[in-house]
Amino acid sequence: MDNETKLKETSLKLSIKEGASCSAMIGLAESYIAPYAIAVGALPFQIAILTSIPNLFGSLAQLVSIKFMQSHSRKGITTRFVFANALMWLPMIGSLYAYYRQVITFIPLLIISIWTFYLLLINVAAPAWQSWMGDLVPEASRGKYFGIRNTICNSVLLVSTLLGGMLLDHFKKLNLILVGFGVLFFVGMLFRLLSAFILTKQYEPHIRFDSSYYFSFPEFIRRMRGNNFGRFVIFVMLTTLSCCIAVPFFAPYMLRDLKFNYTLFILIAIVTPTISSIITAPLWGRFSDKFGNIATLRICSLVICFIPLSWLLSRNPYYLIFVPQTIGGAAWAGFGLATSNFIYDAVTRQRRGLCFAYYNVLNGIGIFIGATIGSFIVKLPIHFMNIFLFIFLISSILRLIVFTVMLPKIKEVKFS
Repeated sequence: MDNETKLKETSLKLSIKEGASCSAMIGLAESYIAPYAIAVGALPFQIAILTSIPNLFGSLAQLVSIKFMQSHSRKGITTRFVFANALMWLPMIGSLYAYYRQVITFIPLLIISIWTFYLLLINVAAPAWQSWMGDLVPEASRGKYFGIRNTICNSVLLVSTLLGGMLLDHFKKLNLILVGFGVLFFVGMLFRLLSAFILTKQYEPHIRFDSSYYFSFPEFIRRMRGNNFGRFVIFVMLTTLSCCIAVPFFAPYMLRDLKFNYTLFILIAIVTPTISSIITAPLWGRFSDKFGNIATLRICSLVICFIPLSWLLSRNPYYLIFVPQTIGGAAWAGFGLATSNFIYDAVTRQRRGLCFAYYNVLNGIGIFIGATIGSFIVKLPIHFMNIFLFIFLISSILRLIVFTVMLPKIKEVKFS
């Protein structure tokens, strides 16, 4: 075994630890941004904006990363912006103090602004990290490795999120709910700083970008419909758009309409799908390695179409745990694995960062459009059914249309 192979193997082990640390931050802090906004008085349409605007600016920031990779190392870009991203929890904690002291009255807008910068910073790092990981993970075992990594990360996410919900309920009983959010955000920041430190210890294989690798974003847009990878990006973008019409409203539906406490909310919204993902991610990895990414997408996307629709059938928390969330968690685990691996298989080493960036930009635009549509629908005078359930119904119909029209147009590239 040569020295570079040893360095790669060590880095892959470190990457699992880094991912676990990041997952702890997500479970303790990121998972509670929407509940925090609701706690300080954000309206449903503001929750939708919290999803749409920050994700739009965050995804557009990835175009900056492409330029950075031409003159800076991918490791340097990733570590610096992850560190800066971690420090954004400080102003978020400051917003808690501002609300508590009634220093300002537009706290939801302040949260949206901070969250926008937070996502902007981490999105600059994303294409560089994805390109870097593509060079570290052997092609033949990519599905297996990411299946294991995702399982470990989701296990940490599961435990940290559940602990966060229990902590919030404890502070709520003490009438100190804002203190609870502050504790979660601070501990989450510490885990993200640890994640940045671990990134500095990983090896980066050398890569040289020549001028021929680059094509502009407008060029990519013009060619999308005429090539397989472009049609894949369109499919994922439209799937994301149709999903994000509903995504911002699951939290207010459970916390306001169904009046679930934080522990039950987290159990349904995050813990259950995470457990399902932990169990199924390694299975999807092996399935994807054997049968391909499109076969995986075909199964998972069809299930995803009916997840919002299943919320219309019952308000019972046991039903929500075992039907939409358990099944949905398994489907999303396979969908996420297959979409990432499809990009790794479909594009050359030099163009991975570029293609991931353009893919993520269009995905972010899909999030923005979908959440914006949802924010308009939620204001409609719908009286024949609950407005959130109406939004879930619309989302399911659109997902099914995208699945039926777009997925058959994409060809498998793994075995070609």
